[in-house]
Amino acid sequence: MASKALRSLLKPYTTCEISDAFIKLKHDRAWYIPDIVQYSPMQPSDITSSGPSSTDNKICGPAYTVKMVLASDKTSPTPKQHFVDAIPEGSVVVISSPFPQARSAVWGGLMTAGAKVRGALGVIIDGRFRDLNEHREAGFPVYARGQSTLGQGTFTRPSELNVPVSVILNPASDMELATGQGLPLHLPVVIQPGDIMVADVDGVVCVPKDMVEGVAERCRIGRQTDDKCMEDIKAGKGVAETFKLHRGKL
Repeated sequence: MASKALRSLLKPYTTCEISDAFIKLKHDRAWYIPDIVQYSPMQPSDITSSGPSSTDNKICGPAYTVKMVLASDKTSPTPKQHFVDAIPEGSVVVISSPFPQARSAVWGGLMTAGAKVRGALGVIIDGRFRDLNEHREAGFPVYARGQSTLGQGTFTRPSELNVPVSVILNPASDMELATGQGLPLHLPVVIQPGDIMVADVDGVVCVPKDMVEGVAERCRIGRQTDDKCMEDIKAGKGVAETFKLHRGKL
């Protein structure tokens, strides 16, 4: 199935619905990428009860991956062209940086200008960025672990484009242990080029291409169930009673 078709299957759903679908499909890690949050066009803290819903400003599209290395790394390959110039139209830029070793940004306002002209849907950064106001003024979605005032060039450099990248999780998150398993609760997520990335105010998930159809169908079922639960709870029925009636059938 083409990337546009895969994207259309997942676009109606939130990252929470997608994570729930993964859990129902017995994928316990749910392909969730912790600790990466939305900074542009708005932050979660900007949203009020009368403001945009979690589906506003979301991005959903195939991953175009960029692997960054420390500038001191003289052995890793170097791309033949600037990574922004190679962005495919309709893609989500996913940057893997040597975080937390590199304290510099790997994305800035000029990168957003170039990415937007090329039709990128947004950027997801396993690392830091800068020039926040420029991204917001451009209305360009930026998801990252944090910010920096330091530019990229002196500290990091692009190494490979459109290769599998491993998102190494925040050490604090990685110390969480699964109950009784003795294993990290959040294992590193390997993102393949073309995997469908979905990001909204709740977080970021990666959906492998070969799992999109199954996940989308489970999202559809889950939404129908939650709609019934919401209707009953708003009508005054108990939460336990409602869950037993509707969620017990899943």
